[in-house]
Formats: sequence, structure tokens, C-alpha cells
Amino acid sequence: MSHLLSKSRYLYGLQCPKFLWMAVHEPDKLPKVDEVLQHRFDQGHLVGKLAQEVYPDGINIAEDDFKENLKKSKELLSKRKPLFEAAFKNSKIYSRADILVPVNDNEWDIVEVKSGTAPKEINIHDLAFQKHCYEEEGLSIKKCFLMHINGKYIRNGEINPNELFQKTDVDPLVNEASKSIQENINHMISIIESNKPPKEKICENCGGPNNCTNPEEFWSFLPENNVFCLYRGGKKGIELYEKGILSIKDIPTGFNLSANQQIQKKCEETGEPYIEVKKIKSFIDGLEFPLYFLDFETYSIAVPLHDGMSPYQQVPFQFSLHILNSMDSKPEHHSFLAEGSKDSRPTFLKALNKVIGKKGNIIVYNAPFENRILNELSRDFPKEARWVNDVQDRFVDLLIPFRKFYYYHPKQEGSASIKKVLPALTGKSYVDLEIAGGDSASLQYLYITHGKTDGTKPTEKEIVEIRKNLKKYCALDTMGMVDILKIFKK
Repeated sequence: MSHLLSKSRYLYGLQCPKFLWMAVHEPDKLPKVDEVLQHRFDQGHLVGKLAQEVYPDGINIAEDDFKENLKKSKELLSKRKPLFEAAFKNSKIYSRADILVPVNDNEWDIVEVKSGTAPKEINIHDLAFQKHCYEEEGLSIKKCFLMHINGKYIRNGEINPNELFQKTDVDPLVNEASKSIQENINHMISIIESNKPPKEKICENCGGPNNCTNPEEFWSFLPENNVFCLYRGGKKGIELYEKGILSIKDIPTGFNLSANQQIQKKCEETGEPYIEVKKIKSFIDGLEFPLYFLDFETYSIAVPLHDGMSPYQQVPFQFSLHILNSMDSKPEHHSFLAEGSKDSRPTFLKALNKVIGKKGNIIVYNAPFENRILNELSRDFPKEARWVNDVQDRFVDLLIPFRKFYYYHPKQEGSASIKKVLPALTGKSYVDLEIAGGDSASLQYLYITHGKTDGTKPTEKEIVEIRKNLKKYCALDTMGMVDILKIFKK
């Protein structure tokens, strides 16, 4: 199958021809599957199995053996029942369908299952390739559908697949995408059959290293603070790169940069931070003590775990809170991390209510996120709505001074994220933590409370260790905000 153009390879080719060639000829150079990507795969498998329950009389043809899968797929067409994982190929292309549904004695519908809540452009190309492949093998395809998650579904008891999913007719879009399908296939087959990778320096759909499928391989030559680090640079990075300019400090004087990008360039040239003293002082002077430095950790998954939850709802399971009574006082720390596999939201709210006083500003980093969580809690637990609204009214967003460039340090590399700001200002870092990011935190929490989708359960030792690491990670976020504010004061 080394030179066979599969559905996944076709989608690689649409995004990046170089990645397509590498997937065939140098697979060892592909990015390794980390826990976040593996979780996405696991969620996709879970969603796929639930979608099959919409067709209870369907036949699952999934086979580890490639040739056996092809053989059974052809044999079972005559049964005229929904087929799961039916595979077809000719000498050059290969595809496997999530669900093939018989419409009449001769025709079939393709139902592609996706774990998102709405169709995406890439899904249309996915279906266009499938349709072409199956029709090449003699199947008559009537229509193409996307079966995706219904974002408005609310769990009430056992998961109801017929309500969890909604089916969208995307046939007109697939027919439009099919106009260029043969040309695309011919081009991609020529790529995978070549002994050398494509010569393109930059792909047609490329957004630079920030959106690259394999940045460590394709963009390793870029220096630190390169042109793709421009704050909200958009297409400017591509434009500069194509002119041969790699470093921000080398951007010509006449090039069109925003005011913040000009600050960034100046900092690169001098190596010094930019500081708007009056604006930082005004920000600090407007704060009302005591100050509550607050950070939430949440998880978000396709299939809701508890009643009253929706797909991909951000469910809070942890918070860290540092309290500062004056700028010179020692911070007081409180934390909460849900235990057990029950709905974490009621105990989360109760614990938060207990430690937040009625006066003083509540400092968060990127307030829209915390506001969204609290809005959903207020909706789902209306008895707490008044208190939740009071908390939100007292929010002050520590992101603002960095987003508005009251302060900028070259080590931020164009980012206002606390993961970049904290090391730049304080020297503290997340790098040495066992859990060093929000995605990892949510996955580790899900593991110790619900296990993995394959049935793997954590040991008691793992639970203790992961809980300790979760608390350490979340505490750094809030203590980091305390440190940032104290440095601002200086």
C-alpha cells in the first residue's frame, strides 16, 4: 500500500504536498502522536461507534487485514444493509467508508461521521474523494451526508445516539468539490510516486509554522523571533518570508506594521522590554484590595458524561486562588480539585463560594474564558446565578496590559499568553512541570476520574501523583499572576 493514495493521504496532499510525500517515503519523520492527539483519535473512535447505533441492522466489516476487508466489503454489498468500514480500491486509490447506507436496489448514500458540531471544508473534500473512489469501483452513490455532533443536545439519562447526532446533506458541496478531484488525484499520485519531495518552498494553503502539520521538520531553519512571531501578523509573515526576510529585526523600515508590531520590532533591535509606565500605574491604581487571583481548569469532550451537560461544554473541575490583602502582604493560597467520577460542578461552585470574599477585585488572565464557564454555571445552577454575576462584575483581566502592549518583552515572541509572559517577566517556567498545559491537565484529570476509552484504569499511585501535579500546575498560574503584578508595581 506504500504508493496507494488513501483518503487520509489525499487530505494531507490538499494541506501540504511535502507532508504527503513524507507520509509515504519518510514516515519516521512525521510528528509523534502525543496525548492530546491520541485523545482526539480516541474521541473519534468513540463517536464512530455511537454513530453506528443509529443503524442497528448495520454490518461492521472492520478488519485488521487489508485484503480481507476489501474482500468482505464487496461480498456484503448484496446484503443491502448499512455497512460500517466498507473498503474499496483500484490500482491507485483506496478509501474506507464510515457508513454506507443502501437507498434502493442500486444506490448507496455515504455517511461520513465527524466528532465536530458542524461541517468543515475539509470534510467536503473527504467525501468527494470517497465518492470518486467508490464510483470508480462500480458503486452508484446517490447522496453524501455528514453525521456530526448536535451541539444543542443535552444529556438526560443514557446517551441517545439519534439525538446526539444530526445528519447534514452536503451533496451539492461535494459535487462542486468533485470537479477538481481527478486533477488533484493525478497530482498527488505523481508526488507519492516520485523519489524526491516537492520543490515548493511554501505550500499554497500554508499559514507558516504556526499552522504547519510538521513545523519541526519543515521550519527548523527559522530563527527565534522570526517574522511568523509578529503579533497578529496574519499574512504579513508569509509576505516577508517570500521576500527572504526571516527575523523581525530585519524587517525594512518602510514595511507596513501596526503600532504594536513596531514596538515588537524595536524590542528586537534593542533587546530591551517596552514599558508604558503611566498606563501600568493607572491599571494598578484602579485595583481594589483584597485581590483574588483566580484560575480555572476545565475539560471538554464530545460525549457529555453527566446529565444536564452538552457536547464540548467546558466543565470546571479545578481552581487555584491566591489572595493578596495588600501589595506587600504574603499571598494566601486556596485550591480545589474535584474527587471521584461524579459531576464536578456543584462541589466546584460550593468550594469557590467559600473562599471568595464579597469585596475586592478578582484577577483572571483572559477573562472571556472564565466568564464563559461562569455563565454556563449560572445557567445550569440558577440558584447560584446572583452570586456568580457578582463574581463576574469584579473581574479584572491581567491579559489587558499585555494585549495592549503596556508591556512587551522580546522573550514573549509575539505572544500575550501567560505561558510566554511569565517566563519573560519572572524567569519562572512551566517547562519542568509534569503537567505543563491546560490540555494535558484536562486529559490527566479525565484519566484519573473516568479512565481511558479503551478501559484502562489508573492505579492508586497514579491518582495520587497526578492530583499532586495538577495542583502544582494550576497554582503556578495564579501565583504567576501575583508575581507579575508585583513586578508591575516595581
